[in-house]
Amino acid sequence: MKNIIRYSLIFLFTFLVLQFKSQAQCKVLKPEITGTYEGKCKNGLAHGKGVATGTDRYEGQFLKGLPNGYGTYTWAGGNVYTGEWIDGMRHGIGKYTVKTSTGDSVQNGLWQKDIYSGPKPRNPYVTDKTGVSRYDFQKNQTSMNRVLLDITVSGTHNQQLSNVLMSSSSGTETKLGNLTGYDFVVFPVTIKITYTSTSGFHSYPINVRFEFEIFEPGDWTVSIDN
Repeated sequence: MKNIIRYSLIFLFTFLVLQFKSQAQCKVLKPEITGTYEGKCKNGLAHGKGVATGTDRYEGQFLKGLPNGYGTYTWAGGNVYTGEWIDGMRHGIGKYTVKTSTGDSVQNGLWQKDIYSGPKPRNPYVTDKTGVSRYDFQKNQTSMNRVLLDITVSGTHNQQLSNVLMSSSSGTETKLGNLTGYDFVVFPVTIKITYTSTSGFHSYPINVRFEFEIFEPGDWTVSIDN
């Protein structure tokens, strides 16, 4: 019985030492929250869900040592931001609460590179749709202003397109693998695409027309399926 207790204590001590060593080697690169860290780690950097505490405190998603994704940041003075982050900066939709002597002051809306830029924009809006069975708007976690279109048929990449015409109110045409769209977009943006495709069973042609508006800046992927 004594041996069991002794080995259990040795195991617990070893586990705690390794855990402490692992956390000590896991760096957070934002100076204000560099101190202690508890959470997931990759290649010596905070990566995944975690909590970092220094002068300030952050709880949420990390990427390569910086707040990235969704999380809550609490400043030493009591101000709090809950929302989206990119590269250690408030970027995306979030709520910033400032403590004042007369009560809380709230900024709720869109942030770009740590700067508040106004109320939350409207959701993407489809203005015209013909020959489309499904569509989806996905905002990606990067700081780019880009819109890419993923055109599929029955859920797989559509290689049977013809008579393709695409236009945008801003941006420069670009391609990324099977995706096509626009870089350097100024939002709000209106994009229209028309093309001819075969049906899901490749039995007859379909004339597709899809026009939409995106109001919120960001890196967007728009999926269109027919």
